[in-house]
Amino acid sequence: MLRAVLGLVALVVVVGMTAPKYLTQIFSKPGQPSVNVATELQTVRPSQTGYRTVTLNSDRRGHFSVEARIDGRPIGLVVDTGASKIVLRETSAARLGIFPRASEYIGRAQTANGVAKFAPVRLASVDVNGIVVRDVEAAVMADDALHENLLGMTFLSRVKWSHDRGRLILEQ
Repeated sequence: MLRAVLGLVALVVVVGMTAPKYLTQIFSKPGQPSVNVATELQTVRPSQTGYRTVTLNSDRRGHFSVEARIDGRPIGLVVDTGASKIVLRETSAARLGIFPRASEYIGRAQTANGVAKFAPVRLASVDVNGIVVRDVEAAVMADDALHENLLGMTFLSRVKWSHDRGRLILEQ
């Protein structure tokens, strides 16, 4: 019985590892580059050390996007190890109930688009597929200064993370 269970587990692992490659070949049109179906998958599993592990696969651009929960509300973020903080666009912050006044935009940050003002804020919790960091420094920037919400180092520095062949592994 144990051999049957172990055999079934091995089969599931092998199929799970190879299925995205074959699905890519099936669903891509001749003459067009194939689309990696696995890029948008996020894997959550307990690690052998007992820590929670989340694996993010890169998208076509090589970026890592994640659907997180900030203070219990869903929000899309792009992982950015070059961002010192979590940075939210004003419209996203508003959906989270964060409305900085104009007088609160006291910080300045160098962005790819030049220097931009930001309003420092604190987030009660940031949850990325069960990896939770509490009391997190963040910033709110005008929508025209920031195209995507960023998951920066105020989150990443409080979890273990590594990059391996197109995958970003978070562990807590």
